[in-house]
Amino acid sequence: MFEMRKLLSILLFLAVSPGLWAQEPELAQDQTQVQKKNTLTLDLDLLTRGEIRAGGLTYGDDEKPDFAAFVLERTLLGIGYERSFLSARLTAQHSGTWGNNQNSYFSLFEAWIQLSSKKGFFLKVGRQDISYDDQRIFGSDDWAMTARSHDALKIGYEGFGHKIHLIGAYNQNLENIAGGTYYKGGLQPYKSMAALWYHYDIPKTDLGLSFLFMDAGMQGGEQDKEDEKVWHQQLVGAYLAYTPEKWSAEAAYYHQFGKEEHGLPLNAFMASAKFTCTPEKHWTITAGYDYLSGDKDFATPASGAIGLTRHEVIRGFSSLYGSHHKFYGAMDFFYLTTYVGGFTPGLQNAYAGLKWTFMDKHSVQAAYHFLATGTKLRNAEMPLGHELEISASFQLFKDCKLGFGYSFMKGTETMTLLKKTADRRQLHWGWLMLTVSPRIFTAKW
Repeated sequence: MFEMRKLLSILLFLAVSPGLWAQEPELAQDQTQVQKKNTLTLDLDLLTRGEIRAGGLTYGDDEKPDFAAFVLERTLLGIGYERSFLSARLTAQHSGTWGNNQNSYFSLFEAWIQLSSKKGFFLKVGRQDISYDDQRIFGSDDWAMTARSHDALKIGYEGFGHKIHLIGAYNQNLENIAGGTYYKGGLQPYKSMAALWYHYDIPKTDLGLSFLFMDAGMQGGEQDKEDEKVWHQQLVGAYLAYTPEKWSAEAAYYHQFGKEEHGLPLNAFMASAKFTCTPEKHWTITAGYDYLSGDKDFATPASGAIGLTRHEVIRGFSSLYGSHHKFYGAMDFFYLTTYVGGFTPGLQNAYAGLKWTFMDKHSVQAAYHFLATGTKLRNAEMPLGHELEISASFQLFKDCKLGFGYSFMKGTETMTLLKKTADRRQLHWGWLMLTVSPRIFTAKW
């Protein structure tokens, strides 16, 4: 908690420092000439997606592939305000499944205010989207039915090719005067979070480099018990992007250390590389590789058995608050669902894709993924399966888009052992999605 209080003190000091927010003398003398008009906007984002799935996870002793069909909806209604040196936004969010009136979800996705300085400094406070680089660690996860946001204070500077952001957050269930500060089950899993992000675009080159450091305090134990404690884990890493005219290359490396929420030491990492080439205006070729570390001595028990392995160090990497659907295959099968025993053997994802764009606004693409565990298993091979994906996107008009996709995966015997899937080891998933995002109202005065 000392580190968290220290960072918040620094952020608050910067926030109230008059030198950062003072206007230029000439601005104060003739503010009416440079003052931006007041702008008020009202916009809507309506996402409707139907999904159908066959094969995959089983339940209990039922070895028949499961089948599911449903329609999901997510609605964002946002109000924005902007004038010189001040902007604010309020966005309400609702999501649910067609026909269900009990488990629908309503919340505030955004509620923030930002103060800006002519010198390049800014302060943003409130509920906000935090997204950096390729969104692997911090991302909005727009595919999800509940868009991700954080209650945070952000102070930063942007100018001359440099961007530096300081972020601080402290979560609590209630404004307790008495009864402790136990925190569980809120907007984000962390109790406290502090992050530093720095990005630099190297002049006269197409090279950009980012560094990220984060500390997350995770609530452990049970309330009012001896094991109630906050454990801190850290992440440090870098992201590199080289983007000349017809091709680009990206690389990233992140390392996690400290202790996870049960107090076990954490030592995990991930590395990725991606290459994109556009040999001709309408064609894009993509290839890449992801590696996520996993727990060692991972046992794969036979069906109906329980495998118990004592882990003294957690080596399974977590992408934390990133946009998970962008990576590791569109089915999200090996990342968002748990493995037998609760631990993870890591993941390798080698992929290649081809995209065709026509009429400058419609596209069709196909991709292939080969997936395998990141660590060797005691009694099984490492390969998990092959995934094929086909998707298309059609821009019907300026603020209306229609998309659909189909994915097929052929799993291995290892997938059956790790995920308790059906014997056929075949997964089918298809979706059809309509996104409408109109600007309803704009007023300036």
